[in-house]
Amino acid sequence: MQHFIDAAPGIRLWVEERGSADAPPLLLIMGAQASGMGWPDELVDALAEHHRVIRYDHRDTGRSTWSFDSAPYRVTDLARDAVAVLDGLGIERAHVVGLSLGGMLAQLLIADHPERLLSATLMGTCALSTAPYTHPDGTVTPVGELPGIAPEVLEMWARPVEDHGLEAELDRRVEHWRVLGGGRLPFDAEYFRALERRIVEHTGHYSVSTAHGSADPSGMLRTDELATTGVPTLVVSAPAEPVFPPPHPQHLAQAVRGARVVEVAGMGHALPREVHAPLAAAILEHTAGRVTA
Repeated sequence: MQHFIDAAPGIRLWVEERGSADAPPLLLIMGAQASGMGWPDELVDALAEHHRVIRYDHRDTGRSTWSFDSAPYRVTDLARDAVAVLDGLGIERAHVVGLSLGGMLAQLLIADHPERLLSATLMGTCALSTAPYTHPDGTVTPVGELPGIAPEVLEMWARPVEDHGLEAELDRRVEHWRVLGGGRLPFDAEYFRALERRIVEHTGHYSVSTAHGSADPSGMLRTDELATTGVPTLVVSAPAEPVFPPPHPQHLAQAVRGARVVEVAGMGHALPREVHAPLAAAILEHTAGRVTA
């Protein structure tokens, strides 16, 4: 079932639901510049066996309003959009799963709207906290000294995006996924090409927005709120992660009160077929038995 929800004046968000309407709701929050269709159907369907799964297009992605050029917004506004999706569907509380920027938005929900969350799962992201990381041996690393983004990723992000037609754009996106995958699992170029082709068809064009990278990121730190939250939180550790490599997941689990870590073998900053089953199992194990009303 598909909807459009008015999230703010002049902003409409495309939303899709899968699974039983009576099942506990689970909101999927994608990363920067990524349509909700970036959540693979196979993963969504696995989660929908136990949940009313909701995925949506951020502003300036997919079928949602593309507005940044005429009406710039802050990254924190994207977190408010997630709450607006729940409001628009009449959902009081939901499980949330956030990837990359979506993991940061999920942290904002943990901090600012804990009463709306049944649980949170965070992956491919960093802590919105200034608390240092304490290693297993007791040594301490300040946040600013944790490992940075892999050079190959930075180099690709620095390249200008030029319009050489649809197939060339699909080539670029497939190469982007190869780099983000981290190299530990076999890379299926045709799988990611098909994923991106579906996203283009869903969107209606293959234009690339830079809105989320240009949006004002100020006001996102939630050190104290994360350290005192009661929201049950799972952190997925991806050993091949090239954007927020270990020990970022371990640091995140320390920053969010009561959080625990589960590792998905071979996973990077992408969602290839090989990670769908273990990732779905980890999420479903985390959401099982949580309060559902």
